[in-house]
Amino acid sequence: MSLIVMKFGGSSVGDAERMKRVANRVVERQREGNQCVVVVSAMGDTTDDLIDLSKQICSVTPPAREMDMLLTTGEQVSVALLSMAIQSLGQPALSFTGWQAGMYTEGVHGKARITDIQPKRILNALNQGNVVIVAGFQGMTTEGEITTLGRGGSDTTAVALAAAIEADVCEIFTDVDGIYSTDPRVVKCARKLPEITYDEMLELANLGAAVLHPRAVEYAKNYNVPLVVRSSFNHNAGTNVKEEAAMEQGIVVRGIASDKNVARISILGIEEKPGQLAKVFTALAKEQIDVDIIVQSGIMNGQADFSFTVSLTDKDRALEVIQGIRSEVGFREVSSQENLVKVSIVGAGMVSTPGVAAKMFEVISDLGLSINMVSTSEIKTSCVIDNSRLNEVIQALHTAYGLDTDTTVFVGGPQDRR
Repeated sequence: MSLIVMKFGGSSVGDAERMKRVANRVVERQREGNQCVVVVSAMGDTTDDLIDLSKQICSVTPPAREMDMLLTTGEQVSVALLSMAIQSLGQPALSFTGWQAGMYTEGVHGKARITDIQPKRILNALNQGNVVIVAGFQGMTTEGEITTLGRGGSDTTAVALAAAIEADVCEIFTDVDGIYSTDPRVVKCARKLPEITYDEMLELANLGAAVLHPRAVEYAKNYNVPLVVRSSFNHNAGTNVKEEAAMEQGIVVRGIASDKNVARISILGIEEKPGQLAKVFTALAKEQIDVDIIVQSGIMNGQADFSFTVSLTDKDRALEVIQGIRSEVGFREVSSQENLVKVSIVGAGMVSTPGVAAKMFEVISDLGLSINMVSTSEIKTSCVIDNSRLNEVIQALHTAYGLDTDTTVFVGGPQDRR
């Protein structure tokens, strides 16, 4: 008997028929002699619809606490309906909200991190022969406040729960067959990867690949959770995410990712003295604003210029924070730029292969595009460029690194991110 955690995203349970299909798949696994815990997202576009409704009600930014109270109702609908569907097939099932499942988080509304899982009720229900259905994306503080984990939070719920109950495998079901070398909606000849390392997947997830959420991959790596990404629409073999993965001969770059949610902020004429950057980034961190690529230019007349990237959604708030510390830090001006994209190549073999980054720069240059910022690590290189020709850049890079296949892949729709 295996203990399996199965996660289904919003498009997988998007309507009654899809919900029934998921129920059949779960019952099939249960009757094979397994114990199954199922983590689900809100149905289809429910979360977006709830967000739109809040905007109709509230002319200003809605209170974060009440938004969490609102958005968690989507998953509560899903777990109840899926439990009904499973029970209608003759299989006992119990549904739990995140807090009923023992999912505890820090007290940050909108993007809380899991701090503890107490799965006693889940284990008891499993031992009684039930399929257990748990609402993803949500938890509760020790003070009893309902929280959400941010976009992609159901992936995190599933993997963290798999670690807590020592599951044999965590399966993430989505609307493609696994993890591809790049978005198969952009490059039709993208290749499906049979396996990929935790580190490679973590980089791809952080860099914009929508298949898995970065926190979920972090949990899988830290707790050595066997992870499989596969389609909810067929029974094809998926992609195994593991500590070590076999390398294909001649393939150094494993994947190409892009992120359009990028804005560049430049602070010009800041006095060059110890502690200046610390003041800026400490102030941003206090407002929960994540900073990505940081570039400082040369020093002239005792002053320096530097730029960094933030998510486009954080840009305005970041500018407000910087203006708020202007008297403390002192700078000539601050500016921002949108219409950018970060495109990245990832591969564990890059560290031992000269010229990989140079080829990327050459491909982008041959398309007549300038590179605004660059960031590198042992297994990735990222370039911030104008976003007007992103698909061309991805296709050219995919070909340049020998990732093209002769097979056109089928894509069912937008990949789940909840």
